[in-house]
Amino acid sequence: MGDILSQNEIDELLRALNTGEIDVQQMQATGQEKKIKNHDFRRPSKFAKDHLKTLNIIHENYARLVTNFLSGYLRTLVQVDVISVEPLSYYEFNNSISNPVILAVVDFTPLSGSIILEMAPNVAYALIDRILGGKGTSMEKVRGFTEIELAIVERIIIQILNLMREPWENVIAIRPRLEKIETNAQFAQIISPNEIVALVTLSARVGEVEGMINLCIPHMVVEPIVSKLSTKFWFSTVEKETTKETKHTIESKIEYTKVPVRAILGRTVISVNEFIELMPGDVIPLDSSVNGDLEILVGDLLKFYAKPGVKKNKVAMKVSEIVRREED
Repeated sequence: MGDILSQNEIDELLRALNTGEIDVQQMQATGQEKKIKNHDFRRPSKFAKDHLKTLNIIHENYARLVTNFLSGYLRTLVQVDVISVEPLSYYEFNNSISNPVILAVVDFTPLSGSIILEMAPNVAYALIDRILGGKGTSMEKVRGFTEIELAIVERIIIQILNLMREPWENVIAIRPRLEKIETNAQFAQIISPNEIVALVTLSARVGEVEGMINLCIPHMVVEPIVSKLSTKFWFSTVEKETTKETKHTIESKIEYTKVPVRAILGRTVISVNEFIELMPGDVIPLDSSVNGDLEILVGDLLKFYAKPGVKKNKVAMKVSEIVRREED
């Protein structure tokens, strides 16, 4: 329903028409104007803003995992961050790649189809140099990769692809698998050039070397789960109320869980020479007293003190004190 004018507004409108402040023909022309939105039929928008936002959240978690892994693996400062997530055609992505380059074609099981992980040459060279004992510097002159260098890069890519499973688990349990590595973009045509993809751009810093790592995710690959690529679905799966049935099931399983229990009779320190010369009948003094309490470990935690004894012809321990202390 349109807006209803009051009597004062009607009177003001008539006064403006009479004085010429408002032109009736201009008002009619303005009312007939329609808002026109351009639509490119060759590149229809398939990724909504909500989908791109969810992909950004997923790959922010992924970037953090890659940062932690590479920092420990290379023993040097590595920082990976998400720069942008944007939709574009596969032709535009493929046309922006310079040769040589590292293009990893990744099978995105259980989804049908493949995605592409692109690694800039300077980042790849820095990784190779660091693994081979260098400081992680890049090559001064860009050249092709040798078979040994590709084997090293392949090993790293397999490792970082396995890190994708955790960030994606709230959407789908993926099992990414490296199919092949290409160094020429012409040999990595996985979909039609006009297909829409989501390009996730990551900035990678390895020591003093900076470069880009791109993830090209075709829409046709994630189309079966595109409804799950929404922030509403994302947060609804994170926060769920625990029911009484769930608590009861967990408690019943914990009650019958077996844990190792050990009694520590005592401890001592001897030299290797003394250990080698031990013979049957030798006595090793321990640090515990004959009448003292012994430590009882549940798993690796000290939970009880007890006194040794015998029950039904079996060695037994009688609990004398409970250690009520949380794990540090």
